[in-house]
Amino acid sequence: MSDIQNQALVEIRNIEVNYGNIKALQGISLQVPPGDICCLIGANGAGKSTLLKALVGLEPLAGGEIWFNGQLIASADRGVRSLPTNLVVANGISLVPEGRRVFSDMTVDENLDMGAFLVRDAAQVTRKRDQIFGLFPILHSRRQQKAGQLSGGEQQMLAIGRALMNSPKLLLLDEPGLGLAPLIIKLIFETIQQINRDEGVTVFLVEQNARMALQASTTGSVMENGVIVLQDKSAALLTDPRVRAAYLGE
Repeated sequence: MSDIQNQALVEIRNIEVNYGNIKALQGISLQVPPGDICCLIGANGAGKSTLLKALVGLEPLAGGEIWFNGQLIASADRGVRSLPTNLVVANGISLVPEGRRVFSDMTVDENLDMGAFLVRDAAQVTRKRDQIFGLFPILHSRRQQKAGQLSGGEQQMLAIGRALMNSPKLLLLDEPGLGLAPLIIKLIFETIQQINRDEGVTVFLVEQNARMALQASTTGSVMENGVIVLQDKSAALLTDPRVRAAYLGE
């Protein structure tokens, strides 16, 4: 195992993902250190969501491999068994998908229960639920309401809460600010930083709102057409002329 594997919570090594003849990801390599907030920015169709799906085993690799917490979890080598998604989640990765994907006909409480389906300790489930209600008090007052009746911001809070019920080491967020009002986006990102700071959860987020993502994160990467074209500290990317011109409207 390499030194990088010993240091990084996640190491993505030269991965490729294809959709038929379309190369969605082309030789992607990056590391996510434990305790960091890392962001991935880029235009629609750049391959950002595909990368998150590959991380949780929802997209098979056509090349490369993914290590998590010192364990090989995905590989294009047919002689290596990649972990199915349920075992990826059991190992400590949770995904908040684009568009929230809450269970509309279930209550807030029932949605949170779905996030804890791998947890066998009832006391732990209760503690996590109370913690999430502390993060998002509005969910406590809505706990018997069906998720489909919540506002977009409340559904995003619920989707994040559901992902946290499994006490993940790594929280993946796909466009957490999508379609939300600016004040709600600000609240969501402040809560993401609080989760990282207070709970020690490592965060990897994909976001089109490049300024918000870079301001909230420690390191960042820029993806174009399935390729990582820039990687640096987020503060440096905020001042990079290429990023300012392409993604910050300056």
